[in-house]
Amino acid sequence: MSAEAKRSAREAARRRRDSAHAALRASAPALIASNFLASVPLAEGSCIAGYAAIGSEADPAELLLRLSGRGHSCLLPRVATRGMPLVFNVWQPGDELVPGDHGTREPKLDAPEGRPDIVLVPLLAFDAQGRRLGYGGGYYDRTLEKLRQERRGVVAVGVAFSAQEAQDLPEEEFDARLDWIVTEKGARAFGPAAGGRI
Repeated sequence: MSAEAKRSAREAARRRRDSAHAALRASAPALIASNFLASVPLAEGSCIAGYAAIGSEADPAELLLRLSGRGHSCLLPRVATRGMPLVFNVWQPGDELVPGDHGTREPKLDAPEGRPDIVLVPLLAFDAQGRRLGYGGGYYDRTLEKLRQERRGVVAVGVAFSAQEAQDLPEEEFDARLDWIVTEKGARAFGPAAGGRI
């Protein structure tokens, strides 16, 4: 797919996400949290990396609150070095966040680092094969590749509105696929995860 075609796909996906966010931003966070907890296998003591939603991203804040309340460690990502994998820092409800690159909000630099078992991934679009259309920076692709090389079983869970589903998204060699997608309508596993094991 050409750079121009990919740019057009991102613009169209962002418009769909903006519309879904406008319609569902009040109800979706609780539904997403409930669907995740009802469907995604979660071992006791699992460490989950979320993100602080920006713009019209589907917001995992309610899910992170519930996970923390159940005794799970939660992390948030930080861009430590441009063009390199993300670093994850410990986050607890009420912790102050500071401005980061690309308009993100991140934990303070002195927050301890952690290694996630599950990574919640923001996106512009997803498809039925677990492909994800991101923002073009490659941060999550590099991060998931690194985590999966270091330790088997790291699970990538896309967090989205159901309206963000697209058909047959383009895929390049370095693109990291999702293991699960969770929306306000439910949760779906892909690949090996679809067999009930992660």
